[in-house]
Amino acid sequence: MNKSALIILHPDFEEIEAATPIDLLSRAGIHVEQAALGDTRFVTGRSGITLEAATLLDDVIDDEYDAIIIPGGPGIQQLRKHPAICALLRRQFSQKKIIGCICAAPLLLLDAGLIDKIKYTAYPATENELPLARHEPVVIDGPIITSRGAGTAIEFGLALVASLSDKTTAKVIGDSIIWPRN
Repeated sequence: MNKSALIILHPDFEEIEAATPIDLLSRAGIHVEQAALGDTRFVTGRSGITLEAATLLDDVIDDEYDAIIIPGGPGIQQLRKHPAICALLRRQFSQKKIIGCICAAPLLLLDAGLIDKIKYTAYPATENELPLARHEPVVIDGPIITSRGAGTAIEFGLALVASLSDKTTAKVIGDSIIWPRN
């Protein structure tokens, strides 16, 4: 059975943190559903790059995915005000399915009431709200994968690949992109 992941594209998302996991998971044969928050499939990131999502989040929010991935960026502050996101994360966590949050996105784990149950990392500027964030590029705690920011996007993406497929597949993909830490 093929694995699937939902990545939520929100206004002012960090482009590298979205595009990198989409690319690496796709190379692993994992279907990545790109869903836009809002009423248009076109979403502009923090650096002015616009991506076209395949669907709107509202149209797939009740669907089941093996992983839910949320890129960071300044748009996280608006995403925190979206109650359905917290409910989605709590449902995914209760089913012991993968949640990937990078940069400021672990703030959503805080808002969903999940942060006190896990070890995590996050963007340094979030440490006033996430004081127990580890200073590691990627932290995996059960089904929760967190990462610090744009510079850790490849390591984050490969961790998602390893969790959704296996470490060998992640290594093969890392080698194919000349990932120096492989």
